[in-house]
Amino acid sequence: MIFKTKPADVFKERHNGPTKQQMQDMLSTIGTDSLDTLIDETIPPAIRLKNPLNIPAGLTERDFLRKFSAIAKQNKVFKSYIGLGYHDTIIPPVIQRNILENPGWYTAYTPYQAEIAQGRLEALINYQTMVMDLTGMEIANASLLDEGTAAAEAMAMLHANRKGTRKNAERFFVSNQMLPQTIDVLMSRATPIGIELVIGDHREANLNDETLFGAILQYPAADGEVFDYTSFIAEAHKNDMFVAVAADILSLTLLTSPGEMGADVAVGTTQRFGVPMGFGGPHAGYFATKEAFKRVIPGRIIGQSIDAQGKKAYRMALQTREQHIRREKATSNICTAQVLLAVISGMYATYHGPRRLKYIGLNTHSMAQMLNEQLKGLGFEQLNENFFDTLNIKAENAEMVNAIRKEAEAAQINFRYFGQNQIGISLHQNMDVEEVKEIVEVFAKVAGKKADVSNLAIAEETYISWPEALIRKSEYLTADVFNAHHSEHQILRYMKQLENKDFSLTHGMIPLGSCTMKLNATAEMMPITFPEIAHMHPFAPADQTKGYKQIFSDLESWLCAATGFDAVSLQPNSGAQGEYAGLMVIRAYHEANGDTHRNVALIPSSAHGTNPASAVMAGMKVVIVKCDEKGNIDVADLKAKAEQYKNELSCLMVTYPSTHGVYEESIIEICQIIHENGGRVYMDGANMNAQVGLTSPANIGADVCHLNLHKTFCIPHGGGGPGVGPIGVVKDLAPYLPGHAVVDMGREKAIHAVSAAPWGSASILPISYAYIAMMGGEGLTEATKVAIMNANYIKARLEKYYPVLYVGKNGRCAHEMILDCRAFKKFGVEVEDIAKRLMDYGYHAPTVSFPVAGTLMVEPTESEAKEELDRFCDAMIAIRKEIEEVENGAADQKNNVLKHAPHTAELALSENWDRPYSREKAVYPYEFSRTNKFWPTVSRIDSAYGDRNLICSCTPLEAYNNPEVAQHATGIE
Repeated sequence: MIFKTKPADVFKERHNGPTKQQMQDMLSTIGTDSLDTLIDETIPPAIRLKNPLNIPAGLTERDFLRKFSAIAKQNKVFKSYIGLGYHDTIIPPVIQRNILENPGWYTAYTPYQAEIAQGRLEALINYQTMVMDLTGMEIANASLLDEGTAAAEAMAMLHANRKGTRKNAERFFVSNQMLPQTIDVLMSRATPIGIELVIGDHREANLNDETLFGAILQYPAADGEVFDYTSFIAEAHKNDMFVAVAADILSLTLLTSPGEMGADVAVGTTQRFGVPMGFGGPHAGYFATKEAFKRVIPGRIIGQSIDAQGKKAYRMALQTREQHIRREKATSNICTAQVLLAVISGMYATYHGPRRLKYIGLNTHSMAQMLNEQLKGLGFEQLNENFFDTLNIKAENAEMVNAIRKEAEAAQINFRYFGQNQIGISLHQNMDVEEVKEIVEVFAKVAGKKADVSNLAIAEETYISWPEALIRKSEYLTADVFNAHHSEHQILRYMKQLENKDFSLTHGMIPLGSCTMKLNATAEMMPITFPEIAHMHPFAPADQTKGYKQIFSDLESWLCAATGFDAVSLQPNSGAQGEYAGLMVIRAYHEANGDTHRNVALIPSSAHGTNPASAVMAGMKVVIVKCDEKGNIDVADLKAKAEQYKNELSCLMVTYPSTHGVYEESIIEICQIIHENGGRVYMDGANMNAQVGLTSPANIGADVCHLNLHKTFCIPHGGGGPGVGPIGVVKDLAPYLPGHAVVDMGREKAIHAVSAAPWGSASILPISYAYIAMMGGEGLTEATKVAIMNANYIKARLEKYYPVLYVGKNGRCAHEMILDCRAFKKFGVEVEDIAKRLMDYGYHAPTVSFPVAGTLMVEPTESEAKEELDRFCDAMIAIRKEIEEVENGAADQKNNVLKHAPHTAELALSENWDRPYSREKAVYPYEFSRTNKFWPTVSRIDSAYGDRNLICSCTPLEAYNNPEVAQHATGIE
């Protein structure tokens, strides 16, 4: 017999869910004869690509891992003492294996459905508490993108809340000892919103200058000096100024906190708490402030509330602050956090506790003291009077600097070289006395002296010689959680306990529209912990980073092929940052052409909330364009407004396919109208999963777009971050792509950096690299087709039960659809009730009330098999029948299985069951849930209670002895 052979591990067959037979069955249900026919019926022919993607054929997992390992090995992992906000650290193996490498943590989504996200919400409360304790501030958010972004957000928040004599001030003082990359990001953010930066020595700043509204200081300073800012802050406050302090998180285990000095805001990064440098990211930026700013603090805040039974529960607090709601009135476009990294850092603090954290700080400082004494003994001058971990060595001349650099690199050591023949040496956790000896030997050799290092050892006691005011006396991490999990068994069980509370892709489909919750393959994830990827400093010399450079080059080339663009920047480290970067590139282009007056951004009414928020941040005036009754852009209104503002038109922001899940037939005409009136077209890449290989941003006429690598290109959502939002541009916009203050990006007309690191979240780019390399051009195209098919299959099964709000001219949707639930409201059933009831069926809800209030937006992605799609559809149909029971009076409008959802095991097993439906109906509503039950750990959460009683840190249970809780649980008023 003759058998056909082919590789057993073809990756696209692992990534795409449906089998060939399932696809035929699904297409029959949809009512079409082939996948290609469906695509022809869905995508307008005018925008279809004429040629296949110019991306190499896909690799097997085995071949990819072998080839990628060889690329990674081109990186040279030297011992890094460069510092500047990036330090080597030790991620405890128990945390690496059980959080960073665990799909139960990294495949979850942002905790909008809080009842099935209690684990990571608790972990984020721990993170917030850690930040608040160490900084001495009253409230903290659940992380920002990086330290530079956090500093820029602080500036913007303080500017928006100017007071007294400085109410109209437009200048912001920036210490010249800020990290250079932070100053770069501040420059990017300041100019568009009319803020002038005043950069100088804080010791010489004139705080009586009435044009200054605030200041930001580095603690310790970039060169390592530790200043006491107490008197500076007090003087600033006397003059109605605000002060932000960017503080090293590890130093705060020993140094007086910014809050104790009187700071209004503290920002920084928690990278030193167990997150590898990763060539710059991702890391969790932190932001802490005074309670007075709680309603304007950027980013997400996790707060405590209560559920329907009066039980403590967590959820995202004060969500009316978010740009999704405030749109062009928002002061920030932040729509994500760095949840996975924040969880790691918070768990690092939980595992070590306050005592061991202090030991890490003391050991680091002790080694810096030891090195200082040794180098002084060799005759070197050290310029820092007070230091935590960083020495500032003054060499005699440039020749000596070069000699030290040569010796250091021969010993595989990197220092920072800056200023007037200065050498920065920043010590860290991941070293001991042997590394100190190695550094001493380098300097001794250059000095031509013999160093006696044979007896060097960490002293049992460390004397801190700082002024008394700088030495921390206050306690931190006193909450029980930081003092209860210090053995590996304890922390392992605690992490597992939290993980078990959360719904992730390990449990089932997460059909969130506009979120693209597809497979995050294990083979794609493996490279992020390769030492050559994880342990690289972003400012390492270029000859040590050749592996990363090849990864960037290949990935940029492939993304250009997918978008049709000429150049890509990988720097933006979120989708919102990509939006902002794209708009800033357009702004720079107009300014270079002398069109500084072009500042109007046309934005459809259906746009994602980040679009208008990003436009305002980029200094643009937002003009809203109407949509017609079919959800498409009203071309007549667009044309009228483009012509009305033709002298001021900067750009159009458009999502394609539309946020309504439809390929608009008029998109080419829309882009032409903008170009004819002097504007450029920015395409939001949120729905790129419906384009790859079939059409492209360039093909429809766009000039720039951002891509969500955490959607289309398989970087996991991490429970709410990290994300990556690179931008692609046409040729004439390429010179304006983001630059960087420390690393030359090779662009003469570059805009200032939008992220702290040159390549943003570099260490997770291998995930998208792996996905593209293993799928190949043909596989990527097939994935797009299957995503469209899966969506249309769900539409075909559900449209008899839930009206589908928008479709294309042939009755097809794109990769997602909107189910209209508004008619149920007249019977007392809200869309939220459906979302919560889905939890009882073992599903995470689709996107609720976006982009249309009272609807569900469903996106299944290509990675789900027919069985999973059918189970979801069965659940939705069963819920529709439960709604019918309310409609026809069989169930009470207020006391029914929908209104009380979700149902916990504790409730189902309680002695007193007074519901008008059975326990079985509550918790086992269909057969699948009997054998694959996911139990929510809390009942429906009362968000309003949590906002009225805002608690954003760890608190004892006694805090819930509140009359309002008892009232809520009993229903007695």
